[in-house]
Amino acid sequence: MATKLFVGNLDYTVTSDDLKAAFAGVGTVVDAVVISDKMTGRSRGFGFVEMSSEAEVKDAIEKLNGSDLKGRKINVNEARPPRETQA
Repeated sequence: MATKLFVGNLDYTVTSDDLKAAFAGVGTVVDAVVISDKMTGRSRGFGFVEMSSEAEVKDAIEKLNGSDLKGRKINVNEARPPRETQA
C-alpha cells in the first residue's frame, strides 16, 4: 500500500491548504495539492494527499471517504501510479 491518496469530487473553491487541514485530523500530512487546469488556473476538482504512513492512509480512507468538504461528498482512494503514455 502506498502513502498517497487520490481525493475526488472537490468543490472548485477547495485549496491545497483546505485539503491539508481536512486530512490533518487523521494523521500527519506530508503534502497536499489540488490539481488545477494549466490554461485557466481553475481547479480540476481533484487532488492528492500524501500521508506519513500506510496506516494513516487506511485510516483516512475509512474516515474521510464520503465525508463532506465545503458542501460536497469527497471520494478518497489510494492513488494509482500514473499511466505511461505511448510514444
